[in-house]
Amino acid sequence: MDHVECVVAGAGVVGLAIARQLADAGREVVVLEREGEIGTVTSSRNSEVIHAGIYYPRGSLMARFCVEGRKQLYRYCAERGVPHNACGKLIVATTATETEQLAAIAARAANNGVDDLRQLSADETRALEPALACTGALLSPSTGIIDSHAYMLALRGDAESAGAAFAFHAPLQNVAVTGHGLTLTVGGETPMALGCKLLINAAGHDAPAIARTIAQMPAERVPTPYRAKGSYFSCAVRAPFSRLIYPVPVAGGLGVHLTLDMGGAARFGPDVEWVDRFDYAVDPQRAAQFYPAIRKYWPALPDGALIPAYSGIRPKIVPPEVASQDFVIEGPADHGIAGLINLFGIESPGLTSSLAIAEHVAALAAAG
Repeated sequence: MDHVECVVAGAGVVGLAIARQLADAGREVVVLEREGEIGTVTSSRNSEVIHAGIYYPRGSLMARFCVEGRKQLYRYCAERGVPHNACGKLIVATTATETEQLAAIAARAANNGVDDLRQLSADETRALEPALACTGALLSPSTGIIDSHAYMLALRGDAESAGAAFAFHAPLQNVAVTGHGLTLTVGGETPMALGCKLLINAAGHDAPAIARTIAQMPAERVPTPYRAKGSYFSCAVRAPFSRLIYPVPVAGGLGVHLTLDMGGAARFGPDVEWVDRFDYAVDPQRAAQFYPAIRKYWPALPDGALIPAYSGIRPKIVPPEVASQDFVIEGPADHGIAGLINLFGIESPGLTSSLAIAEHVAALAAAG
């Protein structure tokens, strides 16, 4: 049986950032990925937004890592030439009641360390984006967009340059605790047993299932997985916006918002449905729910302009009736198993938070 110091299960954006961080620290790292390439599941199906950290509960890991990670991510993109654009975002109110909510949103953001929001009047907002219909807005200048694939390629390149190795079509099927560390059963075309001292379970949707294979894992430390599917539509006409446009949040989500890709094309989403299987098809009929939501802030959206684009499925660890969740990152002090760090529920803002999460995981690993 082969032995390696560190194994990272999952080559999504967070797993890649962790592998880079550990390899840069001089640790021997192997990344196991069940798919044939990096970032082909959750990480390739997101809005590619660099989030500011506005909405998350104060003191949550999401708030902490989003704010820290956003600063690190902008620096990393600049240093490594990863395409990105700090285009900013407008949180748009379309009624007097929503306008009254803007101050509370700004206060919540400030509690998280986001201190650059600026409240605008309707006229000030339309001076920036004339096509908007609104009663006021918050401007978030530190929100932006990123080429997520280029970012993941950069992380992989850094990890490999520091000595990390990648194994694809290599699903982690079982983990056994031994007197010498952990023994991993790896599937695929050439199944094998692999021993390691440190396992980072960053397998996204599969992370709870991997944790459950460990006989010594306390059952209460492994959350029940849920799947929340979000569908996105692109726009057949050029949307006249240079910033991201978000409505004032509604119960259960952020509403149907307008994001931009690196070429400036608009896409709208998501609408959320809870699913029990992985099906990424976008039902064209769902566009009927998008038109009235978008026209609240962009009345000129033409009929027939929305085209099914893509969908993503978030690895939720709370059921639909629970309004929000937080990242869960647990080490030996939490579950009692030496050499194991589990990451559960790493959804949005996981991409923005990835470098900060990697630093946190590396610190847990160093602490033993």
